[in-house]
Amino acid sequence: MKVFLALWIMPIFLLGSWYGLSYYDINFGYRILTRDLHDLVFQIYGNLLGIPPETIPALVLKAIIFDTFLVIGFIILKRRRKQIWAAIRRMLGWSDNADVPMQAPAPADSEFSRSG
Repeated sequence: MKVFLALWIMPIFLLGSWYGLSYYDINFGYRILTRDLHDLVFQIYGNLLGIPPETIPALVLKAIIFDTFLVIGFIILKRRRKQIWAAIRRMLGWSDNADVPMQAPAPADSEFSRSG
C-alpha cells in the first residue's frame, strides 16, 4: 500500500511543483521552469486536445481530485473489505459460512419419539 501511495503522490507532487514554479517564473536558471516553456506546453496540449489552453489546469485539477477520491476509496476498501463483504452477505441473505456444508437438523425430542 505504501508503494501504491508513493507512486500515486509522486507525479502529482512533480506536476504541481513544476506548474507552480513555472507559472510564477521561478526558474532557478533552469529553462524547464520558465514561464515561456509553461505557456508553450499548455499551448501544445490545447492544440492537441482542441480546447483553449487556459482550461487545461482546471481539468487537471478535477482529474487529481477524482483520482484522490478513488485512492481513498481503495484504501477504505482494503482496510474494511471483510466488514464490507460481511454486510453484503447479510443484505443478500447469504450465510457467512459458505464453505461449511449444511448439516441436517437434529431430531426433535418429542413424546412421539420416546419409547416406553
